[in-house]
Amino acid sequence: MIRKLEEELDVQIFDRSRQPVVPTEAGEAILKQARAILGETAKMKEVVSNFKGEVSGDLKLGIIPSLSTSLVPLFLPTFLAAFPKVELIILEANADDLVQRMKSNAIDAALLSTPLEDSAMMENPLFYEQFVVYSRDPDILMKKFVTQEDLDLRRMWLLQEGHCLRSQVVNLCIMPDENWERQLHYDASSLEMLPRLVDVQGGMTVLPELALRGMDKKNQERVRFFSQPAPVREISLVTFRLLHKRKILDALCEVILSCIPEGMKDYQS
Repeated sequence: MIRKLEEELDVQIFDRSRQPVVPTEAGEAILKQARAILGETAKMKEVVSNFKGEVSGDLKLGIIPSLSTSLVPLFLPTFLAAFPKVELIILEANADDLVQRMKSNAIDAALLSTPLEDSAMMENPLFYEQFVVYSRDPDILMKKFVTQEDLDLRRMWLLQEGHCLRSQVVNLCIMPDENWERQLHYDASSLEMLPRLVDVQGGMTVLPELALRGMDKKNQERVRFFSQPAPVREISLVTFRLLHKRKILDALCEVILSCIPEGMKDYQS
């Protein structure tokens, strides 16, 4: 079918002399136009759905790993039950990957930590999640509240490079001497691994507030909140340029906000 299209257009879309096969310069332009046509077709279906007053169709939603485990179980059952005509496809990936996927129309929207400092992206802030410290260090646990001065990157367990939470935590920490050494280096890919590393190896980690949900009482005793003003991260529903599938996205935002504690809905400096 691709060769037939190339014959019809009298242009080569893919360079088959290279492995893997890549689009030609003309092919890139054709693919870009094809994505735009598919996007417009999807919008036509959305217009019909809105005219009927339905919340229906598919929604490809991205979410960052440091948010997925805590947030998805909160809103997913309610959303699927309330909107049975919506097919929800969720992709977990780091923020940079999700932004690129939105720009190529591979996904419709994403739940990200913002601001992104990308003028092409539209950000709809939903809630503000405090950071907390998880540690079994007696010097930390003797305090009712901690401050950024209590954080030490030399003893901090972090997510691997590419996660926005890693950068946020590093920015909170007191920078160590460049000559410090650690016997074990473990860049975690999942948020759940961080408190487990603290449990077995000591040190500390910084977690977002929603990660405390489901944590047992013993582990919660190792949690300390920051003194005010506490550091927070803003969580937003992000789309690329124009907001497509508005009815589904509005419904999603409404459900998420109904599941979030009231105190997280407004930024308190």
